[in-house]
Amino acid sequence: MRKLFAVLVTFASSIAIAQDDAQIKSQVSLAINELRDFVSIPNDALEHADINLNITWLTKKFNERGFNSTVLPTDGESLFFAALPMEDSKPTILFYMHLDGQSVDPTKWDQPNPYTVTLKSKNGDTWKTQPFDSLTNNLNYDWRLFGRSTSDDKGPIVMLLNTIDLLKKNGVAIPFNVKVILDSEEEKSSKPLPKAVKEYRDLLKADFLIINDGPVHVSGKPTVIYGCRGITTLSLTTHGPIKPQHSGHYGNYAPNPGFQLAQVLAGMKDANGKVLIDGYYDGIMLDKPTLAILKSVPDDPNTINQNLAIKAPEKVGGFYQEALQYPSLNIRGLGSGWIGKKARTIIPESATAEIDIRLVPESDGNRLKNLVKKHIQNQGFYITNKNPTKEERMAHDKIITVTEGSVTNAFRTDLNNTYGKFLVKRLNDTFGEDVVQIRTMGGTVPIAPFINELKIPAFIVPMVNPDNNQHSPNENLRIGQIAYGIKAFYGILSTGM
Repeated sequence: MRKLFAVLVTFASSIAIAQDDAQIKSQVSLAINELRDFVSIPNDALEHADINLNITWLTKKFNERGFNSTVLPTDGESLFFAALPMEDSKPTILFYMHLDGQSVDPTKWDQPNPYTVTLKSKNGDTWKTQPFDSLTNNLNYDWRLFGRSTSDDKGPIVMLLNTIDLLKKNGVAIPFNVKVILDSEEEKSSKPLPKAVKEYRDLLKADFLIINDGPVHVSGKPTVIYGCRGITTLSLTTHGPIKPQHSGHYGNYAPNPGFQLAQVLAGMKDANGKVLIDGYYDGIMLDKPTLAILKSVPDDPNTINQNLAIKAPEKVGGFYQEALQYPSLNIRGLGSGWIGKKARTIIPESATAEIDIRLVPESDGNRLKNLVKKHIQNQGFYITNKNPTKEERMAHDKIITVTEGSVTNAFRTDLNNTYGKFLVKRLNDTFGEDVVQIRTMGGTVPIAPFINELKIPAFIVPMVNPDNNQHSPNENLRIGQIAYGIKAFYGILSTGM
């Protein structure tokens, strides 16, 4: 009898799971149609009209789900805010995503219009276009939806909306107050955000923040990220003759700005990639428990090196995750004179290096920029922030123009935070596998203003596939990730702490 009962329980459980899967697939189909509609509205971060059209669409869609929504003016593009009816007894989740997208060059895409979603299946090493009606009887989770912002970041927005639909269908009372803030300048560094968060502080008040941006870990496992690096920039320009000069007439006489710049840059790092500037890594301590978390991330160094086509990485950290715990110093662009077929036998008038510095919470962006400038100054350079005058050129042996970019701060939430533990447990229970916990991701999202102003912990819970080509031509979203996102949101919003 006990054996029969166990069989019946197993059978009933399998039916429930099948029904759940069928329900998810049905919702995924609806989400695909909604995402196609959303993506069809261009969202170039540089186009004001695009942003307004997207906010109009979002207002309609969120209001249909019972949200109260409003548009929040800023010094730049407006933010979109929505909230379900509030209850004082419930804790509040604030979700952050963004509605703007990177600009597109249609000639680089393998489809006529990047804003018209194209369905494709993998055919060997290439992608084959499929008609959308082929999904009617075969919702293949490995097929992809190609289009700008399918993954970054319209896909997660649509996943959340469809999760709300599914919760309502199942009569699930959400044990949280739900607020959503959608950025419209994330792809432009969100410059108006710090002031806007301060201005709308009371409206945005919450117990914790969830950011749904970026891809899950390359393993495909559910992922929770506790922080991200910040960023700041420097532009360095050395100066030679006031105009390009014939290298035969003035070689060995007119200082070459290319060599000057090369010497400046070479002195900043050693052969292993470690920054040599005094004080650059000050304040960073990694204890054993932290190192254990870093080592628990299932990264495969051989795979990473194969993907990068490098024999060995730099030695800033002992492994990939450890390397991300330190501020970086990167040459993102370098130029002087002409190259290739346009090369000329001249001494250039200037040479420029564009620098970006990825920040960690222990490092202050302005402090690191000052350390770089001090390092340059110690090499005998006169530093100015504009093109030098002739008088300045005649007065100084070596001149460099340094232009500073703004600072987007890093953030990191404690690995033992209660809300973080809740998210890890919910994802673990939902997907039945260990959650990848990442202390700091390498990229930057503009979340520090929320943490600094609202004084709340923040977590990145990514939803999309790692190979989504965000920011690039042929951006895509794996259909299975829509199912993943709906399940993840459902798991978080259906169970209290």
